[in-house]
Amino acid sequence: MLSHEQIWGAIDRLAERHALTPSGLARRAGLDATSFNKSKRLSQDGRLRWPSTESIAKVLEATGASLEQFLSFIRPGEPHGAVAPQPAAPAEKAIPLIGFAQAGAGGFFDDGGFPAGQGWDIVEFPAATGRKTGVYALEVQGESMLPLYRDGDILIVEPGAQIRKSDRVVVKTREGEVMAKILLRQSAKSIELLSLNPEHPNRSFDLADVEWIARIIWASQ
Repeated sequence: MLSHEQIWGAIDRLAERHALTPSGLARRAGLDATSFNKSKRLSQDGRLRWPSTESIAKVLEATGASLEQFLSFIRPGEPHGAVAPQPAAPAEKAIPLIGFAQAGAGGFFDDGGFPAGQGWDIVEFPAATGRKTGVYALEVQGESMLPLYRDGDILIVEPGAQIRKSDRVVVKTREGEVMAKILLRQSAKSIELLSLNPEHPNRSFDLADVEWIARIIWASQ
């Protein structure tokens, strides 16, 4: 008999195979982005919540995976009582992943904008970016970056890369706001940013108010 942990573990591994987080997989399948979050796998009173057969059918259709392939992600003997830990991808293919909302909190980056501390997930490194060191992934959350980036899209960011006018960038302010914009201009004292979503205003900051800025080198569109 298949366990609760085996089924959820197979969903997690299917998402990893397609360089997605569980919420990105749900979004691709036309489901609510939180459908596969770990917080949704247990009810408040501790009862197990199972993914529906309809949800599984939708993710198989969205990814092109067969039922046999999905079942191959199920690992016999996984312990009952907690979701099995995610296997680490090979070192040359694994990069850290975090959501935009979490990125605004303290403790996830060093002063140069590189990943630091605990709480990062892992996503497979997309071959299209080439082999780079120090890159990481951010998961788009919400609709503020439409029409360019959708909820659940993955952005690969390279801190320390040279940035030029019209580059797409991620900026974190010293107040903890994290945003993806287009660099309009940068002077010795300030930067001007163009919003991706025309319904949102452009932004300007004194460089003293910017914690870090990093170039977007790839997006899962």
